[in-house]
Amino acid sequence: MNASSVAVEAHSVTKIFPGKPPVHALEDASVAIGAGEFFTLLGPSGCGKTTLLRLIAGFEQPSAGELILYGKTLGHLPPFRRPINTVFQSYALFPHLSVSRNIAFGLEMRKAPRAEISGRVEEMLALVQLEKLGDRRPSQLSGGQQQRVALARALANHPKVLLLDEPLSALDLKLRKEMQLELKRLQLETGITFIFVTHDQEEALTMSDRIAVMRDGRILQIGTPTQIYERPEDRFVADFIGDSNFLDAECRGVNGDGVGFVLAGGGELSVADGHGCTAGDRVTLAVRPERIDLDIPDASRVTGKVENVVYFGTDTTYHVMLSGGTRVQVRVQNRTGSRPKLNPGDAVGIAFPPDAVQVLRR
Repeated sequence: MNASSVAVEAHSVTKIFPGKPPVHALEDASVAIGAGEFFTLLGPSGCGKTTLLRLIAGFEQPSAGELILYGKTLGHLPPFRRPINTVFQSYALFPHLSVSRNIAFGLEMRKAPRAEISGRVEEMLALVQLEKLGDRRPSQLSGGQQQRVALARALANHPKVLLLDEPLSALDLKLRKEMQLELKRLQLETGITFIFVTHDQEEALTMSDRIAVMRDGRILQIGTPTQIYERPEDRFVADFIGDSNFLDAECRGVNGDGVGFVLAGGGELSVADGHGCTAGDRVTLAVRPERIDLDIPDASRVTGKVENVVYFGTDTTYHVMLSGGTRVQVRVQNRTGSRPKLNPGDAVGIAFPPDAVQVLRR
């Protein structure tokens, strides 16, 4: 990513809140967010994602490190002087103002010409598909409509960066899914850099161009949704994003299929990319439940016994105890003509495709 295409940069940013003991909310965080990118900060509560967002907005100042916006150091520039707007979890709409007046508020505060304000409000109402609701009050709108008004208000000033702090968490599941697609549409249409904070992995995978997974104030991995899901570098990342099976193993070295490993409880498998492992190295292997194949028991495969079967409609999850004592989950799509259903107590063979297994060294 070249300098001209970077919207926001964080260089070794640390934030320590005073107290006894002091709270290290953010530790040595570095990231470059591209112009026009939908970038998500993902992690559990207390991981530092909202702290980083507030530092970018100017609501907090870093204890160390620097933040740069389009090549210019932000320093102690106050929030109202940054070309950045924020949409919060609570929509913070003015209940006594109409939808149109809510959208116009920021433009009125900077004393924009009346004709510009009127044109911009119409543009924003069309963008969020609320053209006929401009005269209503927020109390007359649904939760999803109120969220669209909050977005329209934030976008009306044409900010260079829009920060979104878990804006969908108050919505019900169906509406949240609809708004995920709506947010992505708005970002693509406006071309504005969106920095989105969430603890919901599905939201992150659905909308993001790239994701930064955070834990305990640190950024563990940055990548596309595909990279984060299929090639996690850290056990926490593999566990936090989707479901994973973790297998303790010892490296046996290069073989015809890649790199061979023997599982702690017995059984061998191969991995396409050993990530530099050499014979004798002890590692953890991660494999997604949907990437494991079930077959008849065979001496050449890892074997196990079905303990439990859970039907989910679109797929079935088999809980299998491997012969060495490790439990794994195997997810199989329910399709017409698929393999016969297995039952608890059935012996099975477990096949791990070499390209489905990821080596975790930390």
